[in-house]
Amino acid sequence: MSRSERLLDLIQILRRHRRPVSGLVLAGELDVSIRTLYRDIATLQGQGAPIEGEPGLGYVLKPGFMLPPLMFTDEEIEAIVLGSRWVAKQPDARLSAAATDALAKIAAVLPDDLRDELDATALLVGPSEAASRESVDLGVIRKAIRAERKLEMTYEDASGARSWRTVWPFALGFFDKVRVMAAWCEMRQDFRHFRADRISDLAATEQRYPRRRAAMLKEWRATLDTSRKL
Repeated sequence: MSRSERLLDLIQILRRHRRPVSGLVLAGELDVSIRTLYRDIATLQGQGAPIEGEPGLGYVLKPGFMLPPLMFTDEEIEAIVLGSRWVAKQPDARLSAAATDALAKIAAVLPDDLRDELDATALLVGPSEAASRESVDLGVIRKAIRAERKLEMTYEDASGARSWRTVWPFALGFFDKVRVMAAWCEMRQDFRHFRADRISDLAATEQRYPRRRAAMLKEWRATLDTSRKL
């Protein structure tokens, strides 16, 4: 591995860690000596990378840093293109447009040879069975998830019964045929899954729900793991 590749790898490793990580851990992941790791960090700091920390305390990369030009492996490019093409075919119009725009922005800052690879990627997203269409704006759900805000809505279950719900949305699942919102339901006082095509009268609120989204997501996943073991 060249030194430039190692420096890029170091940036990527630091991006994966939200909290300070020790030099020994970083050196181990890069398979270099601790002295080499310290020199690499000093080099990146000298080039403007906002890496904070010191030996014995650990290092953290401040959010928002980008090291131009962007560099990707062949498989990383394939993953980016395939994922963007899949999202672009989803019925969520704003998310679809965002995927196309994001791919264009990435292409604009890639070196010429990598841009050619991006354009020539032969991984395609094939047609799927007809998906259900929602009458509500999925962007409202996504915004509520990001802001940790309650939603109010009418929901129709599989038997056709309708009920008014106040929910705390924390995840939105995209499947070939349906989109499913995972949320805490105030009426049921439990986690529930709501098919987006059965939601109507969706209304955003300014009420912040009393728990953190990440905590609910973790607890919800634990309930799924438990049910699989039963």
